[in-house]
Amino acid sequence: MRTLFWVLGLFAAAVGLVLAARYNTGYVLLALPDRRIELSLNLAAILIGVGFVIAYFLLRATFLAIALPAEAKRFRERRSRDSGRIAFMEALRAYFEGRYGRAQKSAVAALEAGEQPALSAVIAARAAHEMRAFEARDRYLTRMDPATASEEYLRRITQAELLLDERRYHDGLAVLHQLGEDHTAALRLELKAQQMAKNWDRVLALLPQLESKRVFDPVVISQLRRTATAESLKRKALDAKQLRDAWDRLPADLKRDAMVARTVAESFTSLGACGDAHRIIETALEEQWDTQLIALYPDCPADDIREQIQHAERWLPAHRRDAALLLALGRLCSQAGLWGKARNYFEASIAVEPSHTAHLELAQLSEQTGRAEEAALHRRAALDLALVQLRTVSGGRRRTPM
Repeated sequence: MRTLFWVLGLFAAAVGLVLAARYNTGYVLLALPDRRIELSLNLAAILIGVGFVIAYFLLRATFLAIALPAEAKRFRERRSRDSGRIAFMEALRAYFEGRYGRAQKSAVAALEAGEQPALSAVIAARAAHEMRAFEARDRYLTRMDPATASEEYLRRITQAELLLDERRYHDGLAVLHQLGEDHTAALRLELKAQQMAKNWDRVLALLPQLESKRVFDPVVISQLRRTATAESLKRKALDAKQLRDAWDRLPADLKRDAMVARTVAESFTSLGACGDAHRIIETALEEQWDTQLIALYPDCPADDIREQIQHAERWLPAHRRDAALLLALGRLCSQAGLWGKARNYFEASIAVEPSHTAHLELAQLSEQTGRAEEAALHRRAALDLALVQLRTVSGGRRRTPM
């Protein structure tokens, strides 16, 4: 309807102009120094209109010609941005698809076009890292603007992550320390770096921050704390007093943990502090039974070994079918010279669960008591069990002869 009204309006205006020109008898007189020119008013109006239109188009053409270089430049920039945006999206797609060569090429094209230069450099660096092109990776990261705080943080957090993936954890830690910010991602990376560097005390110091930020599940935090505590205590196993002080400073829940107790008991045993090792094992087993922990009990004989045997036998009513406890009792009785009792415990352990260690212990006991044939049978049984375990671990594979 609007178009129809416009058409009708134009026709009406044209008719009006024609009628006005038909009945118009006016004229225009131009007085020049040497002559006079007389024109009808209608012709003068037409000439003025035509002159205005010609002047308008001449001026517009002039302005367009002047602006043409700038317009061409803007057109090229717009086309470059479009191609850069396409290259950037292609780089993202290729990287997440695992096509790292194409991702690197597209990211470099986007970087050259100025499309998201920081992110393009990061994608190119990560793609180069996946292809083990570490020098190219470092070159891409250096192209990021260090004057911009956000880009500098992105560069350093990316560099630290890639260095840790390369197992250059000392260099990764140096980069993380330059961040100066306890960001969640930085804390996760520092935890990984400290674990790789085996700085277990620092790992323990990081865990409260990670726990407060809810970076990991509480079960994972607990496991990390147990592992870090056990490894930290191993580092202190050079001196019994230092190890004892570290153990006394531990929270009660960690002292009751079987893995931590097992680590400390092994350390005290290696230092010859059998009393400390026995006390830790006995306390931990009262809280939580652990077959690996009871296996350590005979490794460090007490001064009064018969008292140690009596203490271990108090666990029998609740764990009669525990092969590790029966084996430990057999070893203790063997150390005390109670040959008959030791044999009974070894045979009971084998009856519950045949093991390589129990057969070897029984073979040695048989040799000490002059039963050579029986010793040979037990050694053969120990070898058979060892071979079965080897096949289980190796999957039955054999090394191909050269």
